[in-house]
Amino acid sequence: MTPRTGPLRTARRAARRGAVLAALGLAAAACGIRGTSVPVDAGGAPSRVTCHVPASDASPGAADGPRVPVYLVCGSALVAVERAEAGPQGGPQAAFRLRAARSLLAELERPPSADETRAGFSTAVPRSLRVDGPRTGDAPEALRLSVQPDDLPSFALAQLVCTYGRSTALGRTGAALLGGPDGAAAHRYDCSPDVLANPDIAQHAGWGDPGSAES
Repeated sequence: MTPRTGPLRTARRAARRGAVLAALGLAAAACGIRGTSVPVDAGGAPSRVTCHVPASDASPGAADGPRVPVYLVCGSALVAVERAEAGPQGGPQAAFRLRAARSLLAELERPPSADETRAGFSTAVPRSLRVDGPRTGDAPEALRLSVQPDDLPSFALAQLVCTYGRSTALGRTGAALLGGPDGAAAHRYDCSPDVLANPDIAQHAGWGDPGSAES
């Protein structure tokens, strides 16, 4: 019998290897998997956030007392978190409103606590932001920010609007009358369910009507 030659064994081995690879390719195609020639690291499974802070941890380090809701970012929406009410209470209405607005802004600027962070909360409000009361010609409930409202990140604007609009101290009107540092009229921004679910719409121009003492 003629002995098998080296080239013949090599050819048969290559044929068998090709058949195996073809079978694997058919199996992958049947499973809807697209083949790849490089390793793929899909990473770990996505973590789930609760968007809920236990009541005892809602305002860490605060003494027992009145609590107020502030709206933080969780996932792609806004969710209320209770924080301790800070600052002096009472006094003349205009002065009281401004103190309340500044206290709420400080809460929005404060980084979330460890428990809030674990629950998935964050804030988009810049720590450099400032708020003042109405100017001459503004409606009494107007608040003036140190930047134009529409120049803020959309999530930050939505946080302000819902925190101010749903604040008992500010009248709980469901909206905020906000202006910038210049003389342009303040505008009304509504905290609607759509805004809570999709804060990105806060950046769209024309959300709300101009507000002034004459309107």
